[in-house]
Amino acid sequence: MDKFVIEGGERLKGTVKISGSKNAALPLLAATILKKGIYQIENVPRLRDIGTMTRLLNILGAKTEWTDKNTLQVDTNDLDNHIAPYELVKQMRASVLVLGSLTGGLRRATVSYPGGCAIGERPINLHIKGLQALGCDVNIKEGYVDVTAKRLKGARIRFDTTTVGGTENIMMAAVKARGETIIENAAREPEVVDLARMLKKMGARIDGEGTEIIRINGVDELTPCNYKVIPDRIETGTFLIACGITRGNMVIEGCMPGHVKSLIDKLREAGMDIIENEDTIKVAMTKKRPMAVDVKTAPYPGFPTDMQAQIMALMTVSRGVSAITETIFENRMMHVAEMRRMGADIKVIGNTAIVRGVKMLSGAKVMATDLRASASLILTGLTAYGTTEISRIYHLDRGYESIEEKLRALGAKIERRKDEGMGA
Repeated sequence: MDKFVIEGGERLKGTVKISGSKNAALPLLAATILKKGIYQIENVPRLRDIGTMTRLLNILGAKTEWTDKNTLQVDTNDLDNHIAPYELVKQMRASVLVLGSLTGGLRRATVSYPGGCAIGERPINLHIKGLQALGCDVNIKEGYVDVTAKRLKGARIRFDTTTVGGTENIMMAAVKARGETIIENAAREPEVVDLARMLKKMGARIDGEGTEIIRINGVDELTPCNYKVIPDRIETGTFLIACGITRGNMVIEGCMPGHVKSLIDKLREAGMDIIENEDTIKVAMTKKRPMAVDVKTAPYPGFPTDMQAQIMALMTVSRGVSAITETIFENRMMHVAEMRRMGADIKVIGNTAIVRGVKMLSGAKVMATDLRASASLILTGLTAYGTTEISRIYHLDRGYESIEEKLRALGAKIERRKDEGMGA
């Protein structure tokens, strides 16, 4: 395994280019199952999760090839297998997104039932209820969700709670259903909107993406297309906080500022200077320490749960006391114990972390527990005095493309090394 070694204290300065969104690319790749043909998907980040999805597509009978650094060609002409095996689904929960596309494309799907994950339970019961409403027969046997759809028909589907994956799966299953499908309490995330845009480019009839009600009128046929993935809003947010926590000065290029509005509002409240343009953000932290701000995670357009750990890192060195409340996942504060090892003053009460800012953190050996927690430990390491070693960084490789190279280009002292203590 690898680890990151960081010498803290450098102020980050310069320009960074944001990669394509992992959470948008994964459902877009799954959507290629809906119609056989050749697709060119641009701005795809080179990440472990993308590799897992391409292996799954290959098992289903597709051919995938990188035609340049970030363009992935997917040929689904020979796709004929409807079984997504446990060996791959256990590596990445997003593999369950093929449930909707296989149902829509092949009228049959057998997908390993995904388990929980480190940050909490993420059940797919809402996905299943939605498919049943569309006329699917669904059985769970031997750890697999088996879906048969002789004929898909439109339906009104209301999610009890907002679900991004559930919204995406039902959208893909419904695009070729007979009649109209209405999804109520639909997820509004930019990644859902991006999927809708690709499906419409393929010929689907969808209205309301980005709102709580999505309407889908089924069509008889779709057409393969080329598509470009939106920028990664969580990577954008992570670099915004990297600038703030190091008292830096940065230009973030190739981003969509509107997708991180809730974060930008909080960072301005914390004292950061931020100028938004169409696809760039100029950001600087001129104060010695950020001001404490309170945060409560919520579905989009609220404050993203995927930025909770990162803003907590910023608050560890703030002036004052902040309350950070997690409402999406029940176990998403495992980074707290590691931050405490670096001198952070954090007390967790239920689903809220009370953070009393300190003047300085100190480097320590810490362990990453999940993807976004890993990013938060990099951020604390960038500002800490001394050396920070972060083990189990394979979590980071799931969601951040070349993060150490981008940070080094901004002046960070960060290296990837073999972690002899964790084994090969």
